[in-house]
Amino acid sequence: MIEAEALGLDTVQVFTRNQQQWRIPPLDAGSVQLFRQHAARLHFNKMVAHDSYLINLATGEQTLRNKSIDALASELERCEALGIFALVTHGGSHGGDGEAVGISRLIESINKVLDSTSANTLLCLETTAGQGASLNYRFEHIRDVMAGVKNAGRMAVCMDTAHIFAAGYDLRTAESTSAALEQFDRVVGLGHLAAMHLNDSLKPLGSRVDRHAHIGHGCIGLEAFGAIVQHPQLSRVPKILETPKGEAPDGRPWDAVNLQILQLLQAGRKTSSRAIKAILASNPVKAAKPARGTKSKINKRPLTAEA
Repeated sequence: MIEAEALGLDTVQVFTRNQQQWRIPPLDAGSVQLFRQHAARLHFNKMVAHDSYLINLATGEQTLRNKSIDALASELERCEALGIFALVTHGGSHGGDGEAVGISRLIESINKVLDSTSANTLLCLETTAGQGASLNYRFEHIRDVMAGVKNAGRMAVCMDTAHIFAAGYDLRTAESTSAALEQFDRVVGLGHLAAMHLNDSLKPLGSRVDRHAHIGHGCIGLEAFGAIVQHPQLSRVPKILETPKGEAPDGRPWDAVNLQILQLLQAGRKTSSRAIKAILASNPVKAAKPARGTKSKINKRPLTAEA
């Protein structure tokens, strides 16, 4: 949260526990109080958390599924204690049993999670790239899951730009991005969108491979990000940078570089503007390689980098 403050961000995404382990230690009361104090001081009203990468609510392996249900319920309660607005979760993998079977399991699992806790934190289904047997790479998957959940008012969606691009939704121009958002609105509804991950993609359209890139250094068009950060219905949706971390060639944190580009786009600068070109030229990265056989606030509030 302190790093987010230093970058001038107005929200943050966190993990509330070690995302690579099943063990969930209890929250320390002092840490909870300090976290809430900083959030109140910074007016971080729409903080986001991401759940453990081990969780799979759609698996056919019952032991793993039960552990996943218990872990996700625990994470919702941790988010509630910390005052976190939304918890992002992946749909999981059906493990080769088929998407219909996986979606049915996912619905059943989410119902059990929500039945076991009264936490007010929204549970957000994240769009995925569709690698392997992953669910939620189609908007229709999310629609069907939300339709099957008994208490859908406690559910929402997190859209990841790199993921939906890899899944086949065209974000190469402002026009195609607007069309993709309109399609999401028809199928799911923009009103259900509670968070976004703004990431460029190292892999091309429809690759079904999840590889994030810095803004303007991947296969998604800069126009797409301009269309998103200027979209009136998305102005209050928290936007998270999950781009690679570290120091950029110009000496600043990469989060600061990506943020500046998004802020310029939001302010109406053209993608060909001298300011944006200068930032990209000062911070070169290895070019994204197209797959074989293919052609080659912020918001004003809130935009953030992942903690």
